[in-house]
Amino acid sequence: MHTLSLPAHGASPQRFSANSCLLELPHKPWRFFRHGWQSWAFSSWVDPQAPAVPIRAAQFRAKDEDPLYALAQKHTSAWVAAVQLDVDDIVLIGGMDWGARVQFEENRLRAFYESGEGEWLLVRSTESEAFSYYTQALLERYPRSSPRKTPRVWCSWYSLYRFIREESLHHVLRELGDLPFDVFQIDDGWQISTGDWEANPRFPSGMADLAERIRASGRQAGLWLSPFIVTPDSTIYRKSPEWLLRDSEGKPVFAGRNWSGMTYALDVTHPAVLEWLEETIRRVIGWGYSYLKLDFLYAAALPGRRYREMPRETAYRQALAVIRAAAPEAYLLACGAPILPSLGLCDGIRIGPDVTPFWLNRALSVWLSNPNHPSTQNALRTSLHRLWLKPLIDIDPDVVYFRSRHNALTPEQRRWMADLASICGFRSTSDPPHWLTASEREQLRSFLEQEMCVEPLGEYRFRLDGREVDFRPILPLPSPQRVPLWFATSLGFLQMGVYEVLPALWESLRIRTGRNLKRGE
Repeated sequence: MHTLSLPAHGASPQRFSANSCLLELPHKPWRFFRHGWQSWAFSSWVDPQAPAVPIRAAQFRAKDEDPLYALAQKHTSAWVAAVQLDVDDIVLIGGMDWGARVQFEENRLRAFYESGEGEWLLVRSTESEAFSYYTQALLERYPRSSPRKTPRVWCSWYSLYRFIREESLHHVLRELGDLPFDVFQIDDGWQISTGDWEANPRFPSGMADLAERIRASGRQAGLWLSPFIVTPDSTIYRKSPEWLLRDSEGKPVFAGRNWSGMTYALDVTHPAVLEWLEETIRRVIGWGYSYLKLDFLYAAALPGRRYREMPRETAYRQALAVIRAAAPEAYLLACGAPILPSLGLCDGIRIGPDVTPFWLNRALSVWLSNPNHPSTQNALRTSLHRLWLKPLIDIDPDVVYFRSRHNALTPEQRRWMADLASICGFRSTSDPPHWLTASEREQLRSFLEQEMCVEPLGEYRFRLDGREVDFRPILPLPSPQRVPLWFATSLGFLQMGVYEVLPALWESLRIRTGRNLKRGE
């Protein structure tokens, strides 16, 4: 193990190669910066002396954390970590290659690569300078993909969820009128199953017809896929079991539970999987979709036995390169994605959990010790701690709500969402226009059209066009609470049902019924 000496404050950054290294700290640090493995994984400054609290529910560990470290009793960070020793005295150590991890052990940092040797950067400076040094080093290693304009996106997910159908999307597309969206993106719910990427019966005209309608409105057509996971009802799971990633006992690797049910990871080193992946992406591009939201990408990098033995993040990178080659001109938005291995291949990346039309799902976030779970507070907190990624890739903090309808967020909370999106430079919403008042519609238009002057004022504070914004009130983690697992899960899903499922289901039925009434049926 390589033993490091603590650099002097303000000294030039050190770059070196090692499989593992150890840095002794002179005293207990004030804070530890913990960076999550994938898009949704908790990233923030934490108290290094407080215990790491693993997610209680196993069904969320595969989906919201890196499974190898989900139960770790030590604070574990993916690729980069930092400690604060004093005012404006930050020590940062960051891996330049895939598979880098950093753990806090009492008063020292242990950095290591899961396999082989890789390059590290060690720097001691102010927080902004330390992360800037790391960002610039990464930019040299992983140059941005071909420049594309950051799009303004309307996405179907946060209003209609999986209850989308052809006529409901036609309805919304007409309603958008001249609102300046660059992309109209269809989310989950259009496919036969997760793994069978063809239109289901709710889209009788097919996906090419819908893409043509979107392009006729002057916008890019966008489509959601989760290309590295399958569900048991998919053709792949039933007929090509050799395509699945396997654990040490030969069982399919569980990739988490989502709206589709239980999901399992594909082995993206299998030649047949890579061939299928390329064919799938080329088919979607051929339908006319030039914006792809690629979700649950972490599945390709889950631990398991692969057809070709290689480091798991290398396997992920290889599969992502196949997608990039199959869609060279498309805008690729990575979601649920391992951060570092996505750089240079994707155009944009989600940097926090899903937002929700409520502030916090206390049952699933607090009672289950899961700050990665969908909730607006969780999303804003982690996104704020990933702003340093902006020079490397478009950063997506998720959609902004302008509607007061079907929404429990306060005006202040909605303003925080819009301000963070302006700081990130990625603007999107899922609000159907008829859910908006005239005032809310104008707020949305202004949000899409306005380019704000963003000036950092200090930690978590900014000036936007002369208006000061302070995000510090949203940062504290709620105090942990222990309640029975079954009760927390039941109450958490009930809250999601009331605020998300029921309004989406009602809206889908309303549009469908209105269409039938017009036909006299």
